[in-house]
Amino acid sequence: MAYQHISVSSEGAVTTLALARPEKLNALVPELLEELSAAIDAALADGARALVLAGEGRFFCSGADLASDQMGSSGLPDDLGALLETSYNPFIRKLAALDVPIVTALNGPAAGAGVSVALSGDIIVMAQSAYLLLAFVNIGLVPDAGATWMIARGAGRARALEMAMLGERMGADEAKAAGLVARVVPDGEALSAAQAIAAKLAAGPTRAIGAMRRQIGFALDNDIEAVLSLERDNQRFCGRTADAAEAIGAFLVKRKPNFRGQ
Repeated sequence: MAYQHISVSSEGAVTTLALARPEKLNALVPELLEELSAAIDAALADGARALVLAGEGRFFCSGADLASDQMGSSGLPDDLGALLETSYNPFIRKLAALDVPIVTALNGPAAGAGVSVALSGDIIVMAQSAYLLLAFVNIGLVPDAGATWMIARGAGRARALEMAMLGERMGADEAKAAGLVARVVPDGEALSAAQAIAAKLAAGPTRAIGAMRRQIGFALDNDIEAVLSLERDNQRFCGRTADAAEAIGAFLVKRKPNFRGQ
């Protein structure tokens, strides 16, 4: 399938999806999110076991494209909530529900809803000069597309309020210290580092890894009793997979397991 707003490449069981509007700093339009969603479905159908989200050019994503046809003459649509409900929120929900891991390569800055897309990854690799920016306050809006939940859960209430209310840049080292990203790498290395991590994940027990990402997300909003029950159910499921049997057999004969994601 030909895409207008993204680029897609695959190596082994890893598919890299890149926002490809560098002349617009990879600003988001509904069509871009639709293409990403379709490309994810196609990648999974082709056997992808890990995904990488990246951006072309010097930005990861500058947020919503205020100059696109989705916006009215004032620069904003009349009903922003409808835009979120029909476009942005379904995409974020889709990422959260995936059975395969996502590694984000923050090659450059992420602003506005671009922060939400960036932080949707399970493991986030950030270039040294990149930054996160909740710019909504600068145009009289609130963070959206899940940014409120992701930052408050990841960095805490105080940091989330500071980022949202002041609209100041958070650099890579600060984002790592705050618990929002996993690794900081030199400029120009974010994509290759993310792809290396994704390759390692893709070679692992995919079903267990998929259960982990949902289980940890569940743990953020539920009490210990609910989490214990989910852990039990997931362990029952994973314990019956071919990958678990392969790992145990490999352990007994002292060889490296060959996971197939089954």
